[in-house]
Amino acid sequence: MSAPKVILVPTDFSDPANRAVDYAIELAEKLGAGVTVMHAYEIRPMNFLDRALVNTTDVTERFRRAAQDALDSAVARLNTRGVALMSLVRRGEAHDLIEATAEEISADLIVIGTHGRRGLSRFLLGSVAELIVRTATRPVLTVHAGK
Repeated sequence: MSAPKVILVPTDFSDPANRAVDYAIELAEKLGAGVTVMHAYEIRPMNFLDRALVNTTDVTERFRRAAQDALDSAVARLNTRGVALMSLVRRGEAHDLIEATAEEISADLIVIGTHGRRGLSRFLLGSVAELIVRTATRPVLTVHAGK
């Protein structure tokens, strides 16, 4: 197995995700790899006073633009480290899009942050990182949030 040249890092802008991005960039610096930072977002119908709020094209575009702006801002802060960085925003369920994006960009490695949840919070919130580790077709490196 050769050293990874393309690293995918999914982010939800949380502390664990930020640590994973930093780790991926440090790794990429040492290996001469490029890093693609991606953010997946979902838009679900919302209930408001017993009525569903319909997601219009305008609302959908605002969500997409906000996600892209947040990702662009995060990547711009990181772009001073000499590593080739790309950013991608995708709409849909994160675990599906992470694997699809890894395939699309021919990623050699996925670096993903994990909250380290246990018990009820893990049951209620699930774990995208765990699902990726179990189902990915390429190596996955998890970075724990720490204390």
